[in-house]
Amino acid sequence: MSKIYIIGIVASGKTTLARRVSQELNIPHHELDCIVWNETDAGRFKRTPEEQVEVIEDIDRIGAWIIEGTYRSSCHCLFDMADKIIFLDTPLWKRRYRILSRFIKQQLGIEKCHYKSNLEMLRAMYKWTSDFEKDRPEFENRLKPYMDKVVIIKDSSSLNINLLG
Repeated sequence: MSKIYIIGIVASGKTTLARRVSQELNIPHHELDCIVWNETDAGRFKRTPEEQVEVIEDIDRIGAWIIEGTYRSSCHCLFDMADKIIFLDTPLWKRRYRILSRFIKQQLGIEKCHYKSNLEMLRAMYKWTSDFEKDRPEFENRLKPYMDKVVIIKDSSSLNINLLG
């Protein structure tokens, strides 16, 4: 059974990689944003940390999974549950380019998103991706206890999927 946690900062290529691995290994993939945020007819609401863990445990009970997203302390249990942890360590310049490219596509209606695509969100994404570089040592310390199951890649296209199955 494969339980794969794909982690990285905004625009690192997590969703693209998760879709690719999901298709090739025939394992369902889940976006962490959809675990953290509950979409209802009344709007989008953030689940409590306890509710987030409940959703993760429900997914885990079903069997194999791929969950991708940015690190959230409320979802730290994924480090323990995962058989493999893929850290997408995409270079800052590439993430910045992708953020802008994604924003333009969203504004043109070419690409959908789960959030409100506006200048405020664009600024926030640039801040998050820059802040990650400052907070990198703290993040890498969180990974240390799990290094036996961590794969670090700079580009999602360089991953040999056969190593995950």
